[in-house]
Amino acid sequence: MEATNIIHSLVLEDEFDALSIEIKVPDTSHVGVATKRYPAKLHARKVAKALGSQDGIIFLPGQWDVNWEDSDQGPRFRQRRYFYYLSGVNFPGCSVTYDIEADKLTLWIPYTPPATILWFGNTPSPEACLAKSDVHDVKYNKLLSEYLNSRLSKVKTLYVLRASQLPKFAEFDSLKPRLHIDTTSLQPVMDEARVIKSDYEIQMIRKANAVSSEAHREVARSMYGLSNECQVEAAFLSSCTAQNAHAQAYPVIAGSGPNASTLHYDANNEPLAGRQLVVLDAGAEWDCYASDVTRTLPIGSTFSSEARAIYDLVHQMQEECIQRIRPGVVFRDLQLHATLVAVKGLLRLGILHNGTADEIFKNGTGSAFFPHGLGHHVGLDVHDVLSKDLLRPAGESMWGKRRPIGPNSLRTMIKQASATTSTTTSSSRDKTHNILQPNMVVTVEPGLYFCRPYIEAYFLRSEQHSKYIDQTVLERYWDVGGVRIEDCVLVTEKGFENLTSAPKGGELLGILGVE
Repeated sequence: MEATNIIHSLVLEDEFDALSIEIKVPDTSHVGVATKRYPAKLHARKVAKALGSQDGIIFLPGQWDVNWEDSDQGPRFRQRRYFYYLSGVNFPGCSVTYDIEADKLTLWIPYTPPATILWFGNTPSPEACLAKSDVHDVKYNKLLSEYLNSRLSKVKTLYVLRASQLPKFAEFDSLKPRLHIDTTSLQPVMDEARVIKSDYEIQMIRKANAVSSEAHREVARSMYGLSNECQVEAAFLSSCTAQNAHAQAYPVIAGSGPNASTLHYDANNEPLAGRQLVVLDAGAEWDCYASDVTRTLPIGSTFSSEARAIYDLVHQMQEECIQRIRPGVVFRDLQLHATLVAVKGLLRLGILHNGTADEIFKNGTGSAFFPHGLGHHVGLDVHDVLSKDLLRPAGESMWGKRRPIGPNSLRTMIKQASATTSTTTSSSRDKTHNILQPNMVVTVEPGLYFCRPYIEAYFLRSEQHSKYIDQTVLERYWDVGGVRIEDCVLVTEKGFENLTSAPKGGELLGILGVE
């Protein structure tokens, strides 16, 4: 999306003798809008092929509306993502079945009585569902038990994600003895399918990123008028809602000053005054598909020299990693490259000393300042399926920023990268899980943080690491808090496409008018 100036006009309100400001949000409705039906059949056939079975029924129930305990109100509805992958349907009370032998995908929807319509409106009709989703048939739930009773008496296997999602109807108990109920095979193959996005899915993720990018741009335009983290959050959400994106992929993170060093800070309630930077990590959903975008903005009209140095270093880390994205790249190697760039930069700034970049890098001391994964998959979930395997040092699972990458994990990854790769990159699991392939969407989100409790506890009190950290120089950087920059990147056949157009670097500083 091209950068545009905000469109506004001053309108005189005669009745109140006052001026109001009318704001028109730039139109992003054309970006990433699907022109075809949701490819449910394509997804179902992809899953069935990976299962390797010629017979059986896949059964996936959707989410029902639920209320909070002791209340007639509940959380915002969120559809089960595995169900959505085979249906493209985002309303409560549905199920989907796929008959593998017959190659028939059927969506089952609730009938809405008129009394319910009065309060909550109607659910889409079978015709409307067929117009939106490429399924073979749409039927009402009242016919589901009859269908399952008939088909399950003829097939050998019922595939479900877990035992708690088995069908619930009176005759099912009598069918169980002769059925093979498979609760272990479906999720792994659905994960394999979901991690490689279809063209439709890429359109949706591109649209979510367009909405989020415009919202980040609007926050930058509004920055001088904002005085609290809550207003940063509100400005982002307002722009998303004005673009008809009502759901967020995750809670907004708007952390200023020391809060910027907390990776998943979400209180968003402290004043900006007297602080150098604010980290805004926020991404909208579009038709259940996520975006994940982070920008770091200076507070005020100037960067401190320390904040500017760290911002430029993180920007360099990100740009160098993005430029290396292409099919066949091991994601772990991007993590290590980002860490090495960080170590070299921190040496130049004097925060690190008493060693070479290679020596400090191999010691794992860089994880004091870059303590999380470089990224994760993005799709129907913001931390999408198989994200835990993108780095996976020594067989461990790593969940993006969810689990710290400390010195031991970093050293293990360095050893793995140095070893012969024939045993670590040849398996089909690795090829799907931690080696980049076309139509994967991953985040690239390096950061540098000055989290005093973390650094003091695990690095400054350790002789192994403290000897490489100049605490006198570090003292000048505590107030920076942290810097993170994050984009969603599509792996293409020959390289990459950055799906995130939110301003950063020189473009961002130009909008802010920062020197």
